[in-house]
Amino acid sequence: MKIDELSESEKLILAQQLWDSVANDQNAVELTAAQKTELNNRLSQFESDQNTGLDWNTVKSRILDS
Repeated sequence: MKIDELSESEKLILAQQLWDSVANDQNAVELTAAQKTELNNRLSQFESDQNTGLDWNTVKSRILDS
């Protein structure tokens, strides 16, 4: 199969199938030690300050207003 020969619709379907196959096995992609450390640091920071961030409407408004 040559990707160049697929229609846009077929490419989208293929991309979705690839994504689904990866998403179904979340342990298939190993994190590096640095990635694990970063995630743990971010989780610790969140747990200490409880900053949940901004809701989508606020973020969208800020983007559209800039």
